Amino acid sequence: MTKKYTVAGKEPSANQTKTPQAEKDAAPAKKDQVEETPFEAVASICSVLVVGLFILTFLAQNYVIPSGSMENTLLVGDHLVVDRINVSPPTKWMPLVYYREPKRNDVIVFIKPSPEPQLDADGKPQYFFLVKRLIGVPGDHIHLNNGIVSVNGVAQAQPFAQPTTEDNYTPFLDEFPTVPPDPSTGATEAWSLDFPNHVKNGDLVVPPGMFFMMGDNRHNSLDSRYWGFVPRANIIGRPLFNYWSFISPEDEYEKTGIGDRLSWMLHVVTHFVSDTRWSRTFHMIR
Repeated sequence: MTKKYTVAGKEPSANQTKTPQAEKDAAPAKKDQVEETPFEAVASICSVLVVGLFILTFLAQNYVIPSGSMENTLLVGDHLVVDRINVSPPTKWMPLVYYREPKRNDVIVFIKPSPEPQLDADGKPQYFFLVKRLIGVPGDHIHLNNGIVSVNGVAQAQPFAQPTTEDNYTPFLDEFPTVPPDPSTGATEAWSLDFPNHVKNGDLVVPPGMFFMMGDNRHNSLDSRYWGFVPRANIIGRPLFNYWSFISPEDEYEKTGIGDRLSWMLHVVTHFVSDTRWSRTFHMIR
């Protein structure tokens, strides 16, 4: 016979009555609620870090803009998320990923071309990452007249580019390639020597496997006019959006001393709210 227990002389309700068997059946449910061990917690965190590292290394990466060569499209202190897949050279180990060739007017991140890469203190090659706008693809005929870019005989509408005025007009920059590059203009010696091989009927012809890049801030940009074409293999990716923008001096990111870096970190912490360009947060790059 099932015994009933009362409290203060009251008859228990149906849900307050438990048989010994019911209590026995409910016991395993408590045992199933096992807390996560410290080892499992650490393993979970590590798995998230590994996935994040994979994404930042192979799929997307963050870059900071150190100079004003792409103003006003990109500003000094813009922090970008860069797609390292779609326009990078295709790889066999990711066959399902969508690839496409870089197109005119794409904003591109690439390794600065150099016939002889500079070496660091340990004798290892140094690579400099730049971001510019793609002006010419293989086979294009390019020339500038009074700062207006023409591709294959057609003047290009480029509202993002800095206009040429009487104050900033520079023959080498605005009449390219009519005025050839030479070391006196700041061009590299290798490009000055190779340049005549690519001029045909007054146009610069982009060879196969190469691209011609220019900064939007046309009169303050060291680009393909100074050091020549960018090989396909040098293209890293395409900026997607600006996830954070902070007002920064143009030479700030050239400082590498520990004291300079600590001072800058302190400045960022104390001026984070006032110097963040909030309107540029998640600004898409075009």
